[in-house]
Amino acid sequence: MNSVISRNARKRTICVGLLATGLLSGCNLAPAYKRPAQPVQNSWPQDAGMVSPTSSSAAATLGWKNFFVDRRLKTLIELAMKNNRDLRGQAAAIIEAQGQYQVQHASLFPSISTTGSGMYVAPSSTGGFSFAPGQGEGVSTLRYYSLGIGFSSYEIDLFGRIRNLSKQEAEAALASEYNARSVLISTVSQIATTYIQWLADRELLQLASDTLTSQSETLRLTRMQYDHGESDLLTVSQINTQVEQAGSDREQARRQIAQDEHELQLLVGAPLPNDLPPAASFGQQTVLTDLPAGLPSDLIANRPDIQSAEHTLIGANANIGAARAAFFPRVTLTATEGISSLEFRRLFTPGAEMWALSPSISLPIFTWGQNEGNLRISKARKLQEIATYEKTVQTAFKEVSDALSARETYLAQGRRMTGLVASSQRAYDLSMMRFNTGSISYLTALVQQRNLYQAQRSLIEVEAARYQNMVTLYRALGGGWSQSAKAG
Repeated sequence: MNSVISRNARKRTICVGLLATGLLSGCNLAPAYKRPAQPVQNSWPQDAGMVSPTSSSAAATLGWKNFFVDRRLKTLIELAMKNNRDLRGQAAAIIEAQGQYQVQHASLFPSISTTGSGMYVAPSSTGGFSFAPGQGEGVSTLRYYSLGIGFSSYEIDLFGRIRNLSKQEAEAALASEYNARSVLISTVSQIATTYIQWLADRELLQLASDTLTSQSETLRLTRMQYDHGESDLLTVSQINTQVEQAGSDREQARRQIAQDEHELQLLVGAPLPNDLPPAASFGQQTVLTDLPAGLPSDLIANRPDIQSAEHTLIGANANIGAARAAFFPRVTLTATEGISSLEFRRLFTPGAEMWALSPSISLPIFTWGQNEGNLRISKARKLQEIATYEKTVQTAFKEVSDALSARETYLAQGRRMTGLVASSQRAYDLSMMRFNTGSISYLTALVQQRNLYQAQRSLIEVEAARYQNMVTLYRALGGGWSQSAKAG
């Protein structure tokens, strides 16, 4: 009975000691974190046009499945979610970062293990000792058995060194998750941009094919007139130049369409299926014709790359605490409880019980500048991460500003190009009427036809750039990732 009481008393003593050391481990030497001041103005440039601050969260909360309405485009994005290699790599990076945090966080707790051993010692024929039992007859052999459970060299985190290292790894894991969100948004944006370019190139192919068909018919009729002496060779040659130009543009459009499809296949990460839904009409890929932006400060909450940079900065701040803790004593503890006996049959008796508690402390005296150097490194890395964070905010501000400025100019340019196409069409129609009546040479009509053709091509290119800019603005504002995007 007394042995049981004494054994319980020893256990309580060990537990109280561990609890006391745990309570003492509340010191944290990391500097208090404060988010750096916003390194950009709190308003968009004047050339960005009118911006509604009341709709600042529209882009960030609008999931890509709600923003894009083209069924074919949505299918391509869904395929990319499963097969895109960049997304797969980021998913693996998240698992790796979480594993590193788990390994570091485990250092806060003692690693408990159980051990068992047996030892045999007997004199050898040469007068020495042998660890092989039972050699020879009448040889006295020393036997020793033990079985125990405990931990060794467990560092008591008195000054927050391990906790700060654990926090750094936790922030790195969070930064990795936000990096994956950035890659997701970028991938969605790239697919949408390439898809819009594919639609625009199809429009250019159709325009070149229609022009080629029309000019080829004009060339055929003009050659018939030339054969009957009603036209001259100069007119035939002038028409033929336009036929060749339209044919060249058609082949260029075919090449661009093939390259667009190759790019889409790379972004999707798999061959494009043959049963994709039909594409929506050019310009009907998004649910919005315009996308309002909020204040620049909203970017900090919406952009995952900014949030990733901030978590990395917080981790660098915690690392300073770990570097400071190296200047203070380090206390380690080894404890075990078990049984031991010289006879195996007595191993599991009350008298075989044993326990051990071995605390130790080490205090750095002469490190020859190693701890000071590590502290300088950690502080310098924090300054680097502050600069990276501020540059990320500035880059985000520039991207949104560029997209907003481009939005206004694309809208104005589109209106001008629409007017130019209409004027060029009227000029071409009038010139063809005069040519057919013999009032002017075909050269004048040819010039007007070229102007019309170029204006039509430019209108398609401007419209494609405007639609792509809408996608760019959506991405720059942090759109494409939200709870609605996860769910749907």
